[in-house]
Amino acid sequence: MAARGVVRVSVLGVLATACGGDTRGDRFDSLGTGGPITIDPTTDTATEGATTEVGDTTDGDTAEPDCTVDGDCEPGLVCADGECAPGCNEEQPCAEPQACCGTCVDVAADLEHCGGCDMPCNPAEHATVACVDAECVPSGCEDGYTDCDGSIANGCETEGGCTCEPGAMQECYSADVTTMGVGPCTAGTQTCNEFGSAWGPCEGEVTPELGDVCANAIDDNCDGAVDEDPDADADGWTQCGGDCCDTPGRACANPELVNPGAFEVPDNQVDDDCDATADNPLPACDAGLASNSADPLHYAQAMDLCQFTDEAPADPTERVWGVIEGTFSLASGAGNPATQSRSLRDGFGSNVGNRLGDRLAVLSTGRAADNAGDVNPGFASFQLGQSMGTSSGFPADWYAANGNAVPNAPGCVDPIDTSAQNPVMLRLRVRVPTNANSFSVDMYFFSAEYPEYVCTAFNDFFVTLVDSTEPTNPADGNIAIYDDGANTWPVGVNILSAANGLFTTCTDGTISECGTPENYTGCTSNVELLGTGFDLPGQVTYACDYAGEAGGGTGWLAMAGNVTPGETMEIRFAIWDTSDQLFDSLVLLDNWQWSVQASEPGVRPG
Repeated sequence: MAARGVVRVSVLGVLATACGGDTRGDRFDSLGTGGPITIDPTTDTATEGATTEVGDTTDGDTAEPDCTVDGDCEPGLVCADGECAPGCNEEQPCAEPQACCGTCVDVAADLEHCGGCDMPCNPAEHATVACVDAECVPSGCEDGYTDCDGSIANGCETEGGCTCEPGAMQECYSADVTTMGVGPCTAGTQTCNEFGSAWGPCEGEVTPELGDVCANAIDDNCDGAVDEDPDADADGWTQCGGDCCDTPGRACANPELVNPGAFEVPDNQVDDDCDATADNPLPACDAGLASNSADPLHYAQAMDLCQFTDEAPADPTERVWGVIEGTFSLASGAGNPATQSRSLRDGFGSNVGNRLGDRLAVLSTGRAADNAGDVNPGFASFQLGQSMGTSSGFPADWYAANGNAVPNAPGCVDPIDTSAQNPVMLRLRVRVPTNANSFSVDMYFFSAEYPEYVCTAFNDFFVTLVDSTEPTNPADGNIAIYDDGANTWPVGVNILSAANGLFTTCTDGTISECGTPENYTGCTSNVELLGTGFDLPGQVTYACDYAGEAGGGTGWLAMAGNVTPGETMEIRFAIWDTSDQLFDSLVLLDNWQWSVQASEPGVRPG
């Protein structure tokens, strides 16, 4: 049996054509055209039904999808569940000019992907930012700040407004404008920095020097005059004359104290003498000097005066401080002293050493030698003493200043002679450093007059006479004194009664056995007498039954005097026996020092 079924068609004309217009087709014509016709094969009849459009799925059939792969979609869309939806991947790019950064973004304007994927615009200091043309740029500034360089890296970097336009140039001159165009001085140019916040350095300008360069025919300081050579600090030295500091500044604070005529002050970090090196005092200069030298300048060296100069050098730049000349004489300044009354030693006795350098100077009313091996000259006893066969008047200016009398310690017997016995004098002529106001020299006085002849007419004398224009020295010029404020005490054995500490190298006990005996307790030790010859015991004629040590000493005393800076002064060291030629005395001299400070003239324990 044939199967049965229902066939639906949607176009009546198609069926009619298929039937070739037979009588059955005539029946189709009688049907309306409002819908499909259902044909029943069993009855060969057709029934018109509702119209069904292609794609209508109400009967359970499925329609075609929009896409099956991403490529079916336009750029910027991907296929998702058969439909094109916004998205992108490696195979499916975004529409120009967007870029695929998970989603399509405009990298020319996107803050999180500015210029490329995952390239965010970071916050900028004092600024808001925007992505413009694929670059992060400031889009605004906080109040009070300005973006002068247009760089996002530093945000709105300038507080306030811009100083200048980056890269702009202008003329500049950092010195006094009145000097611009004078001599070699000229303006330069400066460029605004990349931030517009400041002008750069002035390049190419020529500004005035502090002073004219010596003899170059150029107005170096641009004041309209060529090769000026002033002495701004009025110290007698010009820049061209060697002054390395003519005005206050980094080189020195007190330029009047700094020039080639100055002495080098230790440890002040200033090149005082303008020799291009700071803090380099002259070294000792007395090594190898012969003990019996007759050259007065060797005695200056032994005392550590280590620079020498001429009275009137031809070249003013050589007008430095130093010893000009020296002489030996008797106390009066004339005649020749005994050659054995002076010497240069590397110490004295067994326990007295040099204060500085290798030698010290020795002047004596007897022989200038100790009992510890000295030769040239050799030792001779100080007790009782040596007659050197010389005598002279006292230094005339000193004697006149004291009323033609020999000054003495208060309460002691005046000398009975008007002549200096066995005298020796060393005179030195010295140009004073331009920065010195005083000097000091160490002295050590020994005398065999101790203890028997203390405070008697036989007080041997040592004087140091300073001939200077400085008025603060003693009126008679002698700085070998102790001034207690009420009285002055000349250096000699009588000074022991002036104050403690002035005569200490000795043995305590009875003194003035040949005068008015009394007890003395100012000695501290007799150790430094050992080997000097003043330690030898034994009774001698005129010792008034004293049989102890031959003498005593002051110990080292610092002796100071004042000077006028830059002057030429003279200093005279003289020692002599008073009232007779017996019981010798001796003095050691060493360690000369200059000072920029004024001193209290006289001696003090040192």
